[in-house]
Amino acid sequence: MILAAKTDRGLKRDNNQDSYSFGELATGACYAIVCDGMGGAAEGATASRECARIVRERITSGYHDGMSDISIKSLLYSAVEYANKYIYSISLSDERYEGMGTTVVASIITDSFIYIVHAGDSRAYLVNPEENRINQLTRDHSVVQKMIEDGEITESEAVNHPKKNLITRAVGVENNVRADFCQEDVSPGDMLLICTDGLSNYLTADEILQVASDRYCEECINELVRMALRKGGSDNVTVVAVKI
Repeated sequence: MILAAKTDRGLKRDNNQDSYSFGELATGACYAIVCDGMGGAAEGATASRECARIVRERITSGYHDGMSDISIKSLLYSAVEYANKYIYSISLSDERYEGMGTTVVASIITDSFIYIVHAGDSRAYLVNPEENRINQLTRDHSVVQKMIEDGEITESEAVNHPKKNLITRAVGVENNVRADFCQEDVSPGDMLLICTDGLSNYLTADEILQVASDRYCEECINELVRMALRKGGSDNVTVVAVKI
């Protein structure tokens, strides 16, 4: 597998509250994590950094060859839950960190499957270049997504909705976190892209597909970040790519 990542603070932010981690596991497997912090400058950065660190440590220490699907799912859930408890405890211990939290997309990738646990509005996409197809694997935990599903607004109306940045789930804001899980088949040549909303707020799935379908990992993420910046770049933007 080929892995690459890029993060940029954007054109209008003084700091970067995004964090990411990726690396190899056992033979034929790897992991990738993206987090988007919220709160004040230091608080959001702390939440995302600690979440990425803890989830990485739990995954790398807990994963081994031959794990069942259920065991991998349990490992991802427990990693995010452990990060949630830790970050929430920090927020209670010091007024400076009150209310901080972070999104998370945590994934384990093997030759056959992608396993993902996520909370918030950071996303995972699976690109199949051979069929020129892109599939959003995650569902945003956000106010606007709920409004779309309830039929209150259309997807086109959601693009510039004033509540677009309000999320309904996050790591570290409460004693417990509700995360979702998905598992997807993969084939050689597929590419997993996980990103913060600094990318998905500016680029459509079709635009991401156009970039990802004919480029190597590093070229792909560099171009995606450049496009997000050209279209406004008002937020931090982070992308991790895994080519199976």
